[in-house]
Amino acid sequence: MANSAQARKRARQAAATNQRNTALKSELRTAIKKVRKAITAGDKAAATKELQTQQAVIDRIADKKIVHKNLASRTKSRLAQSIKALA
Repeated sequence: MANSAQARKRARQAAATNQRNTALKSELRTAIKKVRKAITAGDKAAATKELQTQQAVIDRIADKKIVHKNLASRTKSRLAQSIKALA
């Protein structure tokens, strides 16, 4: 356990940051699932619109360095490829 006031404060801050980051990672996974669900439905227009909406969420989380920017870029690219492959 933390022995100094500074260490106790850092422990509190770390716990708060961890909770915030966990919530944002969950939001990222939810955004990706929404796009994948639209792709699975087979409606190209709806999937495209959903991807445009969720790209902002993915970018915002990457900008906060919750996930690496390359992971965000790769994810968006793969989702766009999936949409493009729809008939």
